[in-house]
Amino acid sequence: MGTLRELQRCLSDKIEELKQRDDLIDELESELDEKDSLIKSLQNELDKYRSILKPASPPIKKRLAMSRDRIKRCAISAEPAKFDALSFKKLTKFQKASSSRDLIKQAILDNDFMKNLEMGQIREIVDCMYPVEYKQDSLIIKEGDVGSLVYVMEDGKVEVTKDGQKLCTMGPAKVFGELAILYNCTRTASVKALINCKLWAIDRPCFQSIMMRTGMMRQTEHMEFIKR
Repeated sequence: MGTLRELQRCLSDKIEELKQRDDLIDELESELDEKDSLIKSLQNELDKYRSILKPASPPIKKRLAMSRDRIKRCAISAEPAKFDALSFKKLTKFQKASSSRDLIKQAILDNDFMKNLEMGQIREIVDCMYPVEYKQDSLIIKEGDVGSLVYVMEDGKVEVTKDGQKLCTMGPAKVFGELAILYNCTRTASVKALINCKLWAIDRPCFQSIMMRTGMMRQTEHMEFIKR
């Protein structure tokens, strides 16, 4: 009987040991899942900054071409980075009413090309946008020109045309000219003020400085986290 009890005790100990091992395996698998998720997040961030700061690879160009019919935009290649961390443009911030800040922020969040920016980046873009005005019938953007500004409409109405054909009209809280600030391409359409317009604008060097600085800071934080 003593031998049977010992066997039962040994069996119980083994079962408990196996249970502990299973719990440890579950814990390790959960930790691996978290690290996989972090790696994917870092890769997505890296891909996003590469798409802005380096020439587009053939697969990227192919995806852009495939999406042309859906968003009615031409395929474009990303602009190469031409400066390092030491040559960032000094950011100048412009005072705005809270209503203007909210309008710019919402316009960016509603834009297909800019809505996936981080909130910190969006806040800096809002801070650095400066006011511009155009009179009725003024040409704000000319198709085929090399563009370096992106605009957010606060007041007014504009007409967008391509090859002489009207595409649409836009009013307040709309972004336009964003392709030139994100990619190295000429203007894909013309934009003319139908009435007097009040706009907010940011140039490409300022935009790139924001992207580079916040991107490098975020990658540094991620690398420090991974090292720990």
